[in-house]
Amino acid sequence: MSLDQIALRGLRVRGQHGVFDHERRDGQDFVIDAVLWTDTRAAAAADDLALTVDYGAVADRLAAIVSGAPVALIETLAGRLADACLADPMVAEVEITVHKPQAPVPHPFTDVTVTIRRSRR
Repeated sequence: MSLDQIALRGLRVRGQHGVFDHERRDGQDFVIDAVLWTDTRAAAAADDLALTVDYGAVADRLAAIVSGAPVALIETLAGRLADACLADPMVAEVEITVHKPQAPVPHPFTDVTVTIRRSRR
């Protein structure tokens, strides 16, 4: 059986993650992309939100994690976000990208990202 995708892209949340004291003290914006694999057929047939992934609720959970307890690495943050998505029984697989556009890099750059993919397997 193939799965469908629900994508939430560009969720911007202020957080205090990083290895440097100033990152934890001052905070910065993080941008989250979440791609969720699920079977949407039952929800589509019944036109019922209870039969699919509620992306609004997912956004709330992800925002709470990003704005919550700080971690040193965005790899750790990505893992926590993926775990939160997989806690929804409708989500079979997830891909999380954490963007850190204000990362403390001493050269001109556009973005720093970490992307992970996790599944129930």
